[in-house]
Amino acid sequence: MTFLTFINVYLSLSLFFLILPSFSSSRPTFPTPKHLLQSYFPKSQAESLIRSFNLSPKYPVNLIANDTTAFVPGSIVENKVSFLGASGPSIEELGHHAGYYSLIHSKAARMFYFFFESQNRKDDPVVIWLTGGPGCSSSIALFYENGPFKIANNMSLVLNPYGWDKTSNILFVDQPTGTGFSYSKDEDDIRYDLGTTSNDLYDFLQAFFKKHPEFVKNDFYITGESYAGHYIPILASRVHKGNIKKEGIHINLKGFAIGNGLTNPAIQYPAYSDFALQRKLITKEDKDSIDKLIPDCEKNIKLCETSKGEDSCSIAYGNCISIFRNLLSIIGNNINYYDIRKKCEGSLCYDFSNLENLFNNDKVKEALGVKDLEFVSCSVKVYYAMLDDWMKNFDVDIPSLLEDGIKLLVYAGEEDLICNWLGNYRWVRAMKWSGQKKFISAPTVKFIVDGAEAEALTSHGPLSFLKVYQAGHMVPMDQPKASLEMLKRWMGGKLSVSKK
Repeated sequence: MTFLTFINVYLSLSLFFLILPSFSSSRPTFPTPKHLLQSYFPKSQAESLIRSFNLSPKYPVNLIANDTTAFVPGSIVENKVSFLGASGPSIEELGHHAGYYSLIHSKAARMFYFFFESQNRKDDPVVIWLTGGPGCSSSIALFYENGPFKIANNMSLVLNPYGWDKTSNILFVDQPTGTGFSYSKDEDDIRYDLGTTSNDLYDFLQAFFKKHPEFVKNDFYITGESYAGHYIPILASRVHKGNIKKEGIHINLKGFAIGNGLTNPAIQYPAYSDFALQRKLITKEDKDSIDKLIPDCEKNIKLCETSKGEDSCSIAYGNCISIFRNLLSIIGNNINYYDIRKKCEGSLCYDFSNLENLFNNDKVKEALGVKDLEFVSCSVKVYYAMLDDWMKNFDVDIPSLLEDGIKLLVYAGEEDLICNWLGNYRWVRAMKWSGQKKFISAPTVKFIVDGAEAEALTSHGPLSFLKVYQAGHMVPMDQPKASLEMLKRWMGGKLSVSKK
């Protein structure tokens, strides 16, 4: 096993990574948007998410007021990068890249990304990974789930034998603006709706494939988890519509995958009490009490969807989140709601702090070309900004994609509470499309990895649902080998084929 030290990271990056935009650390202050009701969007909600991962971003968002770098809309500044040092493969052999894309529809926003070419074949599919939050960096997944490396306890990097770069050319993108190393110098570039973020990502993909024409003909897949259950369907729809209208480079979209996602809240929030009862976390009496909160949640989600009533989406958020909070008050706040097999120590459920230690190391930042820019692992500001879309249903564009033969895989670790498998399974079954009845009646079959049953699969035509055993919210972290096998078989059209 190869260990990669900080000093190797620095030396190799400084040799092969041209310096990207320069920054000043001066930051503006800004008010919370007036249309958000603070009583329904408590600061503690976002901060609880951040504390549970043992993250402590210095700033709520990346806004750099005195950035003097020339801004060229639509441009990409990208360089090859090596984390392996002189003892590893050459920079050309690795095919690892990082860079910034300057958003077209912005005043000064730059989107940061990593791109890792497949270790298998150059014609493997191109995969984009989006982390949720909203407002959390995709580098969390890169180093703790399915990227080429993991961070060891001694702050060295170790190769991940089950990284998704083993079977794909994979992109990890920090978005929306202000997340991770993505930034702007103008507050107006903060995004407040998913239509805008999907356009930003579409524009980025157009620029990316223009920069890398050798990957244009490759199959393309969109993946991610958690709040990305909102991002992914709308991006898939945006790409598909762009292809139909011939807006630019044809992106060879073949499918999209949502892991433990939030996609249809009107179905997923009422499933909390059912899941908790099934897992014997609560009693029948507890469930009956919690279920009294569901009608107001459902009523205000409908108002939110139709935009009837001032602040209807804010009120829906408040009503529906109370279901989850009441559930936790019964179960106990020390339960890890990302993985109910585990307990949290105080507010700490996972320790991802080494990611911040890595990216806020001055030498690493200098090597990456980000200089004084702070790494915002999860942005409180972005979290607030996206909340108006939280309670909206984002499966609405999926049926037309399925009808056009674009595949959807919904997978969920069985031990996750917050985006549990039951709620995901219910919205998938409830979705109206031509194959709905056959999907509902389809048998559930075993998904075998190395002779062991790893998952339960239900599928019909382009739609597949996988319940992943012994995994929580972050399936690639908990079941790395099974998740890599899942991706490989799904992209290869062999998801239902068992390997003994």
